[in-house]
Amino acid sequence: MSVEALDAHLQSGITALCRCWRVTRKDGVSLGFTDHDLDVTFDDVVFRAGTGLTASALSQTTGLSVDNTEAIGALTDAAISEEDIFAGRFDGADVEAWLVQWDAPENRALQFRGTFGEIIRSNGAFTAELRGLAEQMNTPRGRVFQRNCPAVLGDARCRFDLSAPGFSAEVSVTSSDGRRFAFDDATQFDARWFERGKLSVLSGAAAGLSGAIKLDRLNGSVRLVELWDNLRIEVAGGDMVRLTVGCDKRFATCRTKFNNALNFGGFPDIPSEDWQMSHPTRMSSRNGGSLR
Repeated sequence: MSVEALDAHLQSGITALCRCWRVTRKDGVSLGFTDHDLDVTFDDVVFRAGTGLTASALSQTTGLSVDNTEAIGALTDAAISEEDIFAGRFDGADVEAWLVQWDAPENRALQFRGTFGEIIRSNGAFTAELRGLAEQMNTPRGRVFQRNCPAVLGDARCRFDLSAPGFSAEVSVTSSDGRRFAFDDATQFDARWFERGKLSVLSGAAAGLSGAIKLDRLNGSVRLVELWDNLRIEVAGGDMVRLTVGCDKRFATCRTKFNNALNFGGFPDIPSEDWQMSHPTRMSSRNGGSLR
């Protein structure tokens, strides 16, 4: 990649420029778009012409202000479909915008890097808010002191290995309406074992989608799992899914269910809020009730 060669090309007065956009979804699928009339290829990605993706002027400033712009495109089955947007496949997708010399794609400059924000669909088209890297400055930082563990099960703070035997299962769906699932071959786990965990679809039309598990019950020889939200794409009988164990963030659960007490990130013995208003009293119990 040569920015210097692109600068020299711009100074020549006669240019062969186009804009290229690379969109990388959370499931790893990468799509390329260009406003040129022919396909452009670099970094092993084909930026396809005629996909109808355009963008308003990029607003880039110094300092920590958030640089927001938007992309506008047509909904097509070959590129970005309404079904994929509705299913959430493009939520939080990474976006790169390049200025490219189309007859020498190695001469290019990265103009924008960020993520998709809010996506609006209307009349066969979509408008996607583009959020710059400074958007991450809006994320709360620091340690929260609370009774329950703030870590996400399996992350760097938790350190629990979710690939250990008995903490996930790949099973075939017996029946589903997109939110409630029934399984005939996952009854070896205790009831509520996967509650607060995750269901990930491995095959079928909804492959790549996932949802948080709200309820996990056993009904005889059938396991019933309910998600907090509908997956929005049909999951048919016979499709494979992965069920991942859940955690309710309590110290007792961390110790007995996962044998991971040393990495517990909460403070189970932290005083309750009653102590902020403590005063001399004969009452020894402080349970959040009235102080008399």
